[in-house]
Amino acid sequence: MGLACGSAHADRRVALIIGNSAYKSAPKLGNPVNDATLVGGMFKKAGFDSVDVRLDLSASEMRRMLREFAGRSRDAEMAVIYYAGHGIELDGNNYLIPIDASLETDGDVLDETIPVERALFAVEPAKQLRLIILDACRDNPFAKTMKRTLASRAIGRGLAKVEPTSPNTMIAFAAKAGSTASDGDARNSPFAAALVEYLPKPGLDLRKAFGFVRDDVLKATGYKQEPYVYGSLGGDDVPLVVKQTPAGPQANPQEAIRRDYELALQLATRDGWEAFLAQYPDGFYANLAKGQLNKIGAEETRATAEQKARAAEQEKARLIAERAQKAEQEKAAAAAKAAEEARIAAEKQKQIEQAKAEAAERERKAAEAAAAKALAEKQAAEKARAELAAKQAAERVEQAAKPAADRQLPEAGQKVAALSPGPTSPLSAADLAKSVQSELRRVGCLTSAAEGEWSSAAQRSLTLFNKYAGTQFDAKLASVDVLDALKAKPGRVCPLVCNFGFKADGDQCAKITCRAGYRVGDDNECEKIPERKPAAREEPRRRDQERKDAESAAPKSQASGQMICNSAGCRPVGKGCRLGTVKNMYGASPTTEICN
Repeated sequence: MGLACGSAHADRRVALIIGNSAYKSAPKLGNPVNDATLVGGMFKKAGFDSVDVRLDLSASEMRRMLREFAGRSRDAEMAVIYYAGHGIELDGNNYLIPIDASLETDGDVLDETIPVERALFAVEPAKQLRLIILDACRDNPFAKTMKRTLASRAIGRGLAKVEPTSPNTMIAFAAKAGSTASDGDARNSPFAAALVEYLPKPGLDLRKAFGFVRDDVLKATGYKQEPYVYGSLGGDDVPLVVKQTPAGPQANPQEAIRRDYELALQLATRDGWEAFLAQYPDGFYANLAKGQLNKIGAEETRATAEQKARAAEQEKARLIAERAQKAEQEKAAAAAKAAEEARIAAEKQKQIEQAKAEAAERERKAAEAAAAKALAEKQAAEKARAELAAKQAAERVEQAAKPAADRQLPEAGQKVAALSPGPTSPLSAADLAKSVQSELRRVGCLTSAAEGEWSSAAQRSLTLFNKYAGTQFDAKLASVDVLDALKAKPGRVCPLVCNFGFKADGDQCAKITCRAGYRVGDDNECEKIPERKPAAREEPRRRDQERKDAESAAPKSQASGQMICNSAGCRPVGKGCRLGTVKNMYGASPTTEICN
């Protein structure tokens, strides 16, 4: 839509967008929230200084928003209010309906709704333009159930005509006064879709923009809904977005041709296309214009054939009325048949030319979209190259700051790295090492804190991961492949080892607490404390001999009281076994159960 060329002048522009869909006492409207979001985004892209989008407001919230917006309008050149939702007309006055209104009687309108005059009061301080857009002419469900306190009180269909008293004030209705607007079958109403198409065009006067909106809505609704604008502006053009002279690279030379083509397309006459071809006889748009001329020619041929067919039918009727000879009647019938066949052929030719013109139009739009996409991709690629160059420069500075000994790798490791380089990572070496260590902690293979260096503890933890996960990563390096493999593991991989007197509880070791009369046994389970029997008195010499025998005897194998946990569960370390480390081919020493 080209909204990036928003106003660069110093004039302040403010907008308030309200969309009410979730009514509590009426069926929910599908599009007002979508329409408000779409129109709010349009004003933001158009460069408005303040755009406040509010959805599903109660009566108190609407009054507060209008009061705050009146304060922002005091130092603004343009003030715009857009409202989508239900509205009602009572005795010639218009009201906007909040979502918490029930409107059981016509008297509730004065208490539960917001007068349109309140919105006019909120935009009145603006100096250059005061604009209110009401997409609130939908069929009102409250009017069907509302009780009348006076039989003569009028409740209109749609909204009533409004004539603003302040200068430079416009009020745009989605449908003419006294008629209703369509909510639309698509995501947005026809009125909202046309607004975002024409209002933000740079340099386009608001009166012309609303004229284009009117034409689009009439076509989209089969000429059942006609938007209308009340109020007046001065003689100068008043665009919502000021047209700016583009800075930097020159504009596309095809831009002027495209604009002239679109003007001729709106005119859609033979004279318009012939004038375009006289100005631009060659090129892509010239071929499109020739296709449009062929389409018009086919229509003219069809009309001529149809006119001749009617004349032949009239002649046939005249001959029958005058009781002409049979030969003349047959001749007239043949002429009528030939004229009908010519009309059918002309109709088919018209359809063919129309299909060609539509295909050419689609090709034009596809070519323009491809050019815009190529330009965006080129800009994104240049930005990515600049960011990559800056990041590489920062990494080189960081590498230069490290000690030479830390940056050198063993000769064998360098050869392996030279033969099979790892995949390029957007992370620095320190960030990658820290990320791998964090994931090793998460899967239970590392107990120390994550650091920016790939330490010996980190290497041992990666060796443990290789053992229990069945992988064969080089423990001396922290790579992107290691990080991806760690992230793919949903839970603990390395077993949880607890000391004697503790047991595994999730990812932590919890102290074993036994009830009174029990203690932790050799198998790390609670067992009953045996009763002490009175020791028999022995002679001193016998006791000394037994003590010496006990001291000289080899110690018996006992359970260590330690626990080992893995993916299959936790169990006590067997009697005569212990927890220890064993050297493997990677030089690391994972914790395991050692027996004998």
